Amino acid sequence: MSRNGDPEPEGGEPVLPRPPSSAIVRPRPDPFLVVCRCFSLITSLTAILCIAVNVLSAVRSFKNESDVFDGIFRCYAVVIAFFVVLAETEWEFIIKFWKVLEYWVGRGMLQIFVAVMTRAFPDYSERKRDLVLLQNIASYLLLACGLVYVFSGLLCIGLLKRSRQEKEITREQAVKDLEELERRREELEQMLLAERA
Repeated sequence: MSRNGDPEPEGGEPVLPRPPSSAIVRPRPDPFLVVCRCFSLITSLTAILCIAVNVLSAVRSFKNESDVFDGIFRCYAVVIAFFVVLAETEWEFIIKFWKVLEYWVGRGMLQIFVAVMTRAFPDYSERKRDLVLLQNIASYLLLACGLVYVFSGLLCIGLLKRSRQEKEITREQAVKDLEELERRREELEQMLLAERA
């Protein structure tokens, strides 16, 4: 027995105490970041609904030759709504070239713009009433998401989110490094035991 009560091997060399494998505790996800991710998912789905509505409107406009300009307008709305979806993924490539989308106020303004484009030029004819209803639903939902983003951005909640994301990434990396060290230690202990045997 060693001085601190730990067992010694036959050769007299002390064995370092090994923490139990359950000692590495995975951190729980940050509830604030979970809420932000859920809201981002809702915004993405709403933008996808705007894309679908604008595609349907564009197809109907191009079929009716007198509405060609409306069809072109809808095509632009589709492209910009696609950027809204990409911005919500926070893909580094997009954020790198369009830094304004990193900030919630800029992102919210873009969403409001797409909502207005989706709502513009409604056709109130009886045969297109279903499409107008879809346009209204999609545009008002995206408008609400955009307003939430603008007000949250003005209250610096986007900055808080980025700060917490950095902490979460650092914490996850620390846990991975600790697990890697533990795995490497076990391998070295196995090699040491094999050499002694």
